[in-house]
Amino acid sequence: MAGEKKMFGFEEVAKHNVAKDCWLVIAGKVYDVTPFMDEHPGGDEVLLAVTGKDATSDFEDIGHSDSAREMMEKYHIGEIDASTIPAKRTFVPPQQGSHVQAKDSDLLIKILQFLVPILILGLAFGIRHYSKSE
Repeated sequence: MAGEKKMFGFEEVAKHNVAKDCWLVIAGKVYDVTPFMDEHPGGDEVLLAVTGKDATSDFEDIGHSDSAREMMEKYHIGEIDASTIPAKRTFVPPQQGSHVQAKDSDLLIKILQFLVPILILGLAFGIRHYSKSE
């Protein structure tokens, strides 16, 4: 069995999402990074944040060094069954009603930002004029 790697389903990998049992999916491979949690330069929070999903883009965005990529091999425990990886969620825009309400709220705030200083200025001039006339 040396050299043979196990095939994992995504649901099985996603269950390993705590500091004492952490698996990641990167580029179709499954890594058990549990022993590396304390050594990771970004801390264990970074690794825990990418559990339960395909972490390939997160890994690539950081720009890991060649030595980091070589180090990964000792944590490689198998392959991910690509058919079990859930499709990425697409962005769902918010309902139109809440957007209109937010615009109304923004308009009210802008009007108040304009009117309140004018009212204060008018009140100051009124008080000054009233106090001078006495």
